[in-house]
Amino acid sequence: MPIDQNSALEALRKVNDPELHRDLVSLGMVKDLVVDGGAVSLKVELTTPACPLKDTISKDVEAALRGAGATSVKIAWGAQVRSAPGASQGQVAPGVKNIILVGAGKGGVGKSTVSINLAVALARMGAKVGILDADIYGPSIPILTGITEKPHSKDGKRISPLEAHGVQVMSIGFLVEPDQALIWRGPMATGALMQLLRDVDWGELDYLVLDLPPGTGDIPLTLAQNVKAAGVVLVSTPQDVALADVIRAKLMFDKVSIPILGLVENMSAFICPHCQHETAIFDKGGAKHAAEKMGIRFLGEVPIDLAIREGGDKGVPVCAGAPESPQARAFFDVARNVAGAVSQQVMKAPRLPVIGQQPRA
Repeated sequence: MPIDQNSALEALRKVNDPELHRDLVSLGMVKDLVVDGGAVSLKVELTTPACPLKDTISKDVEAALRGAGATSVKIAWGAQVRSAPGASQGQVAPGVKNIILVGAGKGGVGKSTVSINLAVALARMGAKVGILDADIYGPSIPILTGITEKPHSKDGKRISPLEAHGVQVMSIGFLVEPDQALIWRGPMATGALMQLLRDVDWGELDYLVLDLPPGTGDIPLTLAQNVKAAGVVLVSTPQDVALADVIRAKLMFDKVSIPILGLVENMSAFICPHCQHETAIFDKGGAKHAAEKMGIRFLGEVPIDLAIREGGDKGVPVCAGAPESPQARAFFDVARNVAGAVSQQVMKAPRLPVIGQQPRA
């Protein structure tokens, strides 16, 4: 029996998004479905341009349609990032669909390096991204982005973020002198941060990355309680002392009902650029084992590498300066996994109709 519009749609109802575990039709991902004889064309609208399983979806769609009688299948791709249920930021950050917190149980694990490369990687894959340096006492984002100018306000009410490497950027470091220490008590620091978040004109963003200060003190706790984040990415190095602290951080976010998107192992191993010998300076695989033990997603491992350090010191993150390098690919893999984890938050979103089709009874 030749394929028709209805049989094509029924075939697509059997194709699940591997991340969301629901079929493409009920998720509203099937657009512009056209059947002309045996030729079928459609647009698949992904829930993120950084979809980690796009190739899997493509193979499954083609197999389903050919199994239903299609002689040729043409797939166009689009992406529409949706807000996680309950993650609309309202008056806090209007226009921001998803806030991603990046945290760590202790300092020195490369959290800010992961944050900026995560933001740049998502932007390079087609998302609209911003980053807010929430580490009031030790802002690193100005150095990591190479920004030295001061932000300004177009309307005298809200601050316009600066831009670097395709990402909207804001940090308290832009508003104070580089050598000035902020000797503030917790309430003043958290108040300043919430004001930064609220008074910056972020515009329309798919993702706003918040680079948190380390630990489980006032600022991470206040943000967790006042910002409806899509989830938190935890960063750790492989050794036991860092992993013990990241477990404490997870428990804090669990208590304030912030979803854990997963764990990144930073400084995973050093690969000699001359002989390619791998040396586990801080051990390797500890974070993956810890993620399995905690029952959370392992988002990937990033090597300890000279190019990553040099890029940060120059204000050109490796994902911007050398996007095809193995070091950057590690961050891109992490970014895809983070985007996939955020997309899982749309599972409870209302069912959307297929454009051009009547809703199924």
